[in-house]
Amino acid sequence: MAETEKTPEKKTVNIRMTETFLADVDAAWKELGYNSRSEFVRDTLRDAVKHPDFDRADLKAMLAGEVEIQQGRTHTAEDVREDLTPEE
Repeated sequence: MAETEKTPEKKTVNIRMTETFLADVDAAWKELGYNSRSEFVRDTLRDAVKHPDFDRADLKAMLAGEVEIQQGRTHTAEDVREDLTPEE
């Protein structure tokens, strides 16, 4: 970076959360390989701001789909074709 370019100044933001939620946050950033809680929170907030159309309902739908896959409740392409083919 050239000497004339400066890194944007960072501001400190304080948030309140329960101890159990903080423990979940700490477990998540460590498991996901972030270097710090702050880095994880910044990245998470950046993603929420840049992708506002991805909401909680979308996340719940994906989670429900993942649970079905893990429980083996899936259909093959052939099953779907058979279900959608009109009987003669």
